[in-house]
Amino acid sequence: MNRCKWVNIDNPLYIKYHDEEWGVPSYNDKHLFEMLILESFQAGLSWECILNKREAFREDFDNFDYKKISNYDEEKVSQLLTDKRIIRNKLKIRASIQNAKAFINIIEEYGSFSTYIWSFTNNKIIYNKDDKFVTSNELSDKISKDLKRRGMSFVGTTIIYSYLQAIGVINDHELNCDFRKKGVNAKII
Repeated sequence: MNRCKWVNIDNPLYIKYHDEEWGVPSYNDKHLFEMLILESFQAGLSWECILNKREAFREDFDNFDYKKISNYDEEKVSQLLTDKRIIRNKLKIRASIQNAKAFINIIEEYGSFSTYIWSFTNNKIIYNKDDKFVTSNELSDKISKDLKRRGMSFVGTTIIYSYLQAIGVINDHELNCDFRKKGVNAKII
C-alpha cells in the first residue's frame, strides 16, 4: 500500500489516522471542533505528539463538547494545567474556551459549523495538483482572518491550512498515495 511519506509506519495510531481520517470530508460539528482544538494545540509541536495524546485530550476536554468547554472556569483551567498527559499550555487552554464560544456563535449564525467552513469552497473538495509542500494558501488566509475576526485565537493561516487538510476540505494526499483518489478513504465523517 502506498501512503504519504510523512506517515510513521511504526505508529499504528498514525497509520489509522492517515488511512481512515486525514483528508476524509467531515461534516460533523463535534468532529470539526475536536480537530480545530487539536490543531491549535499542535502549533509548535508535531502532529504525532498530539495524536499520541488524543485520548487524554478527549477525557480532559469532555469529549470535545464545545458547549461544556465554553463554560470552563478557572478551576477547570487549573485542573487541565496539572495533567501531564496533555499539552499544558495555559494560552492554548484559554484559547480553547474562547474558541468554543466563537464556535457556538458561528453555529447560531449558520445553523452548523460545517455549513460555515464548507461555504468557503462552495462545498467542494480542493485537490492539490502536485506534491509541492505548502503550509498555507489564499483559502487558509481567508478563513484564518475570518475566525480571528470572530474572536478565535491559535487559528493562524498555517494552523487553518493543516485543519483544512485534516477535515477533508483540502485533499493533500501525495500523488502516489492510494488514499488520494476520491472514494478510497473511509466513510465521510
